[in-house]
Amino acid sequence: MTQQSGSHAAPRGGIEVRSIDYVPEHERHGKVRDQGPFWFLGNFQFFTIAIGFIGPSMGLSLGYTALAGIIGILFGTLFMAFHASQGAELGLPQMIQSRAQFGYRGVAMVLIGTLFTFVGFNVVDVVLMASGLHGIFGWSPVVITVVTSLIGMLLAIYGHDWLHRVFKWIFYLSLPLYLILSIAILMGGAGGKVPTTGGFTWVAFAAQIAASASYNITYAPYVSDYSRYLPHHTPARAIIASVFWGAASSAIWLIVLGAWLATRLGASDGLVALYSSGNAVFHGFGALIALSSIAAMVATMGLNAYSGMLTVVTALDSLRKIQPTRTLRVVVIVALTMLWGGIALATSVNAINMLFAALTIMLYLLVPWTAVNLVDYFYVRRGRYAITHLFTPNGIYGAWGRRGLIAYTVGFVATIPFFVLPEAYSGPIAKLIGGVDIGWLVGLLVSGISYYALSRSLDVVAEEAAIQSSEWALGSLTAVPSSHGEGKPLPAVPA
Repeated sequence: MTQQSGSHAAPRGGIEVRSIDYVPEHERHGKVRDQGPFWFLGNFQFFTIAIGFIGPSMGLSLGYTALAGIIGILFGTLFMAFHASQGAELGLPQMIQSRAQFGYRGVAMVLIGTLFTFVGFNVVDVVLMASGLHGIFGWSPVVITVVTSLIGMLLAIYGHDWLHRVFKWIFYLSLPLYLILSIAILMGGAGGKVPTTGGFTWVAFAAQIAASASYNITYAPYVSDYSRYLPHHTPARAIIASVFWGAASSAIWLIVLGAWLATRLGASDGLVALYSSGNAVFHGFGALIALSSIAAMVATMGLNAYSGMLTVVTALDSLRKIQPTRTLRVVVIVALTMLWGGIALATSVNAINMLFAALTIMLYLLVPWTAVNLVDYFYVRRGRYAITHLFTPNGIYGAWGRRGLIAYTVGFVATIPFFVLPEAYSGPIAKLIGGVDIGWLVGLLVSGISYYALSRSLDVVAEEAAIQSSEWALGSLTAVPSSHGEGKPLPAVPA
């Protein structure tokens, strides 16, 4: 099969070919302005609404919950947005680029945490949807689990372009519905009453900030997976700005909405609360907005499955060199779907607290990684990488990245005294400060500072020859995939 320069990696409407391999310039496409709506929708679902329940559940008022949510989201989204700029610059999935800090094989240490997060989020999503739709419409939880899992699987299989396409459609569907509900709330037409309780405590305020900040930080390990097809010359500032406003604005909107639902309606279930307040606007509107939120969550499941596939393929390739074919993509996604679907079917709603605790642990595991990766990209190597060397353990980055692994481990260990796992464990320092969760912040600071200090001995100038050789090799990579989905491998690293 032959294609002209400027064509995509797969026929329009077909299954994506590429996975962990480099995206050549002639396959780059898309516009930076699409990143905003894409990540706006990523948070535009009832899962986000539940973040606004945290403050009120601890006695925080609507106003203080909204303020804490805004502070947390603005802070946490900064990390996510800066990671997004790496995609267009390098043309690689996020975790492949992390081999520069952790080594070709050493990156597997972080991959364990990212994979658990992707699968865990999809398990939680499926269980919450099955419970909510069963409660509202009486639908079978088993059928809901199977159908939503299959849709998410198909989105992941068709890949990057279809995910962007479907996210855009649901964005335009959902936006007017939430606008109507929000206007109705402001006009007093969505029910509710003035609460008789609610005030301010530093513990609750800090907890709401921590939960909100960590919410978008969890996107950091895979945000650049969805910007890597953008043209190389796309300005980094434009990508950062687009991703930031998209992910931050929707999260702030729904966290504030969740705080209103919690304080005015006494809500404890985001989907049921949407349904009830929507029906207060007019009959039938509740079902419409609830289903639009379900559509957004199913699309996000596809997002998690796609990046979960990239994680698994990266891990396999780190253990033994493989060819990242389209067939391998599909097999891995199907296997992941069976995994999260099976766990969801075996998980009761009462076990959701356990899953959230597990996901909190994964956040502690991921935060040191984001600190190491961003410090390396923006302060140590300043975006200069020998891409061909990321695909071999014999390149300049080696099999094990000593500096990254040490900084990561030190940062994670430093968080242990600050751990706050509801109904499971609270670290000694966390108890001293009233159970406020600042472990993620400790991990960020300790890992980032440690990596920067360790990297003072790194000779980045000596890497420049390898970088220039890699750029020359990639410049000659003009072949496109065959009809069987086999891409041309990267040129071998010079001896």
